[in-house]
Amino acid sequence: MVNLIGKKVFLRALEPEDLDFLYSLENDTGLWEISGTQTPYSRHILKKYLENSHKDIYEVKQLRLAICDKKEALLGLIDLFEFDPKNQRVGLGIVVLKNKDRNKGIGAEAIDLVTSFAFSSLQLRQVYANVLEDNMGSIHLFKKLGFSQSGMRKEWIRSDGQFKNEILFQKFNPSCI
Repeated sequence: MVNLIGKKVFLRALEPEDLDFLYSLENDTGLWEISGTQTPYSRHILKKYLENSHKDIYEVKQLRLAICDKKEALLGLIDLFEFDPKNQRVGLGIVVLKNKDRNKGIGAEAIDLVTSFAFSSLQLRQVYANVLEDNMGSIHLFKKLGFSQSGMRKEWIRSDGQFKNEILFQKFNPSCI
């Protein structure tokens, strides 16, 4: 099992006390563009989600982990989604909620930790991420971490009355190449 502890952050399972953070994040309309959310989430629905977050990735095809600093402050979330054990792949999504916590290596370390987990513990061949073409910070981050741009979905995401392209990044398990 990969240790989900880095030098700056550690990843942990979601806890009931994460409800307020999750409520703020899921109802931040600035993030809806990348999450596909169209309506607000109630505390009731998010509480139910947290109650079921213990389910195995093989059952629900996703895993959401909290990104915490060494003082145990919750900074963001990292998701593995569309888990496909047959084809040995999984999607990756990440959000660090507050601007003050971005560009400090937190996201990079969290991605490294969860990618190592996907390759060694889940024995996957690849991890992929979808990034809007105007999200230069994420594009730079994924390239820096060894993800390769492998495609583009033209006019894939509608936002503010216009369509945006989405870039597909992939990283392959070095032990499978």
